[in-house]
Amino acid sequence: MIVLKSQREIEAMKKAGEILAACHKEIAKLIKPGITTWEIDQFVEQFLNKHNATPEQKGYKGYEFATCASINDEICHGFPRKDALKEGDIVTIDMVVNYNGALADSAWSYAVGPVSKETDHLLNVTKEALYKGIEQAVPGNRIGDIGHAIQKYVESEGFSVVRDFIGHGIGTVIHEKPDVPHYGLPGKGPRIKEGMVFTIEPMVNVGRYQTKMDNNGWTARTIDGKYSAQYEHTIAITKDGPIILTDQEK
Repeated sequence: MIVLKSQREIEAMKKAGEILAACHKEIAKLIKPGITTWEIDQFVEQFLNKHNATPEQKGYKGYEFATCASINDEICHGFPRKDALKEGDIVTIDMVVNYNGALADSAWSYAVGPVSKETDHLLNVTKEALYKGIEQAVPGNRIGDIGHAIQKYVESEGFSVVRDFIGHGIGTVIHEKPDVPHYGLPGKGPRIKEGMVFTIEPMVNVGRYQTKMDNNGWTARTIDGKYSAQYEHTIAITKDGPIILTDQEK
């Protein structure tokens, strides 16, 4: 069942999204060779605490950290660790913020110092794919229109879209309906309606789209060891179109 949100609920989630977006803007200032994702995770926990918010991932199905921190060929759900990031790496920091019971979810990929042309292209295409998906998130369209727009663009740029991990509805719990794949056919899937709130979060690989899981049971990585990037926003559907609740531009 897809739960439509009231204006009051959306406003509450927007406040969580504003805290999350502000945190990402601070993380961007920290990213450089030599920093560890462990230090970033500690920073996030302190930042959220200072803003009277909590990291919703911590404790979710036994997960122990405030963030997911996925490096290079890790697609998602990487554990923060004490190994230093190196020039040429990329790292995706993904977090869910709880503010007074309302949630917001956003991931962002960061270049660590100068990166290769291919890696820079991957980051640019993945971010652009997110916004191409958001453009399709209007009342009357279908969920499949989002995934089709993303897949068509990503593949035209020579990259691939991960199938095993998708976007999702969100509200007072992390994962709700609808499921939001980043691939597929236009005109398919649930009709997009005013009051829906969900994430769009394309994970894009340099090589093949298939994934493999680490022994920790959480971390997914590319099957061929090539880089993967991800950008994610939480959006709310209004009669006038989508509002980005985790917008960093504001």
